Formats: sequence, C-alpha cells, structure tokens
Amino acid sequence: MATKAVKLDEEIYERLKVLSKIRRRSPHWLMKEAIRQFLEREEEAEQIRRDTMARWEQFEATGKTVSHDAVDAWLKTWGTDHETKCP
Repeated sequence: MATKAVKLDEEIYERLKVLSKIRRRSPHWLMKEAIRQFLEREEEAEQIRRDTMARWEQFEATGKTVSHDAVDAWLKTWGTDHETKCP
C-alpha cells in the first residue's frame, strides 16, 4: 500500500480527531473510509449518468419510448400474484 498525504486545515483536522475519539477509530481510518464511500457514491453516479446517456442516444436513434401509463401499470403489479414483465 502506498502512503499518500492529504493536507487538511486545522478546523477539519480537529473535527476529525473529535469524531475519531467518539467512534473509537483512528483519524487515518476515518479518512480512508470517507474516501472509499465518496468513490463508491461518485462511481455509482457516473454509471447512472452513462446509462442515462446511452438510453438517450438509443431514443434519439430509434424514437422508441415507454409511456408513463405503461410503466405505472407495470409498477402497480409489483408484489402481486399477477406481476407482469417490464414494458
């Protein structure tokens, strides 16, 4: 594992130290966890953006859409004995 430096202002570092004592974790652990969670959240958001752009491009190319009414009717079947396939 490589060591990387992060420069924090004193206010942020003091807050980190307080939280680390409350959570009984090191400031280092909290920083790693915060970065991991940030990356997961941002990577998921990026994937959603890419998927949305791909669907938009498909719509532009084909003009094919699914109406709100069709999706609404499909969703109303969720969790019932008569659940239908995605429109």
